[in-house]
Amino acid sequence: MKYIILIGDGMSDLPIESLGGKTPLEHAATPNMDRIAGAGKYGLFATVPEGYKPGSDVCNLSILGYAPADYYTGRAPLEAASIGVKLNGTDTAFRCNLVTLSEGEPTVMEDYSAGHITTEEGGEIISALNKACFGMGVSFYKGTSYRHLMVWENAPEGLYTRLRTIPPHDISDKEVAEYLPSGDGAEKLRELMEVSRSVLAGHPVNKDREGRGLNPASSIWLWGQGIAPSMPGLKERFGLKGSIISAVDLMKGIGVYAGLDVINVPGATGYIDTNYEGKVGAALGALEVQDFVCLHVEAPDEAGHQGKLPDKLKAIEDFDSEVVGKILAGLEGKDFKVLVITDHPTPVELKTHTSDPVPFAISTGGELAGGSGVKKFSEAGGAVSGLFVEDCSEFIKDFLS
Repeated sequence: MKYIILIGDGMSDLPIESLGGKTPLEHAATPNMDRIAGAGKYGLFATVPEGYKPGSDVCNLSILGYAPADYYTGRAPLEAASIGVKLNGTDTAFRCNLVTLSEGEPTVMEDYSAGHITTEEGGEIISALNKACFGMGVSFYKGTSYRHLMVWENAPEGLYTRLRTIPPHDISDKEVAEYLPSGDGAEKLRELMEVSRSVLAGHPVNKDREGRGLNPASSIWLWGQGIAPSMPGLKERFGLKGSIISAVDLMKGIGVYAGLDVINVPGATGYIDTNYEGKVGAALGALEVQDFVCLHVEAPDEAGHQGKLPDKLKAIEDFDSEVVGKILAGLEGKDFKVLVITDHPTPVELKTHTSDPVPFAISTGGELAGGSGVKKFSEAGGAVSGLFVEDCSEFIKDFLS
C-alpha cells in the first residue's frame, strides 16, 4: 500500500458575493477532488487546536499527526532545518521576510513579499545584511524568494515565549506601528529592522527592481521565533519511509524533523507559475521506492494573501487537474490511499488565515475504481457529511492504517 497526502495550502475560504455566495472551492471545477470525496471518507478537520493561531506551521504539523501542544516551538526553527541551519541550545530563530513598506508616515505594509522577489535577489540582500549587522549577535541565512531566516545567537533563555511578533501577511495594507515586535527582546528586533531600512534604501537590487516597476525590498520583518523542537520521525512512529515535496522552507523543515526525504524540484516557485509536472513526477518516482509521500502546493494561499480571486480560482483548479488528477492517473491499478486536504482557510477578502475547520477526503484506489458517487469537495460539503475530526494523532493513524 502506498500513502499520499496532497495539500492545497489555503484553499478554503468564505462565501463571496461575486461568486453567487459560493466559496472558491464551491465555485471552482475540481472533478478529481470531488471524486475522492465521493468515494471514501469525507468531512472536516480542525487543524488549529484551541489556543493556537492558524499558521501553516501549526496546521501542517496537525495534518502529519504532530500535536502542536507536544511539538510546536515556533515556525522559524522548522524553516532553519530546511536550509541546513543547525540551532544550538541557546539559539533562537526568526523568520525574516523581505517586505515593501511605504515611505513616510504613517508607514504601511504594502507588500509582505517584496513583489515575490527572486531567490537570487534575496540572497544579495541577505549578504548585505550580514555585513551591516556584524557584531550585533545575529546571523542571516538565505531561504527562498522573500522567505529568509535570522538567528539570534546566545539569546536569553525562553526569549521566544516572551516576544510578540506578527506575520507580515496578516497586516497587508495596514499601518505597521502597532504591529511591531513587543515584549522582552523587542527593542533589538526593532533596531535590526531599522538598520535594514538604511541598508536597503540604496541597494542595487532595489534600484534595479524599481527601474523595472517592481516592488523593492525596503525592510526586513522578523517574526515566527522559536527554538529547535524534538520530534519522532514517521518511520519511528509508523514504520514508513517517505518523502516531502514543496516549494516552501516551512514544509521542507517539517519534513526534516519528520524524518522524510526532502525532494527539491526545479521550478517549484510557491505560486501559480510553479512546476506542477515536476512535482508530480517526483512524487510518483518516490512512490516507486518508498511507502509515503506528501506533496504540498502553496499557490492558493499566496493568492489568498494577495486578495486575488482569479489567481486563487486558477490555483485551486490547477491543483485539482495538474496535481490530484495526475497523481490518480499515475497510480491507477495500484494499491494506494490518498488524502486530499487544505491546511487552513485564507479568505481573499481578509488576506489572512482563519481558524475554521477545513475539508478533507480520503479514498483508496479500490474505492475510486468502484465509482461510489461524486460529491463536491468544499467547506459546506465536508460539514454536511457529519464527519468531524479534532484529534490529529488519531487522524494520521487512521489514514496510515
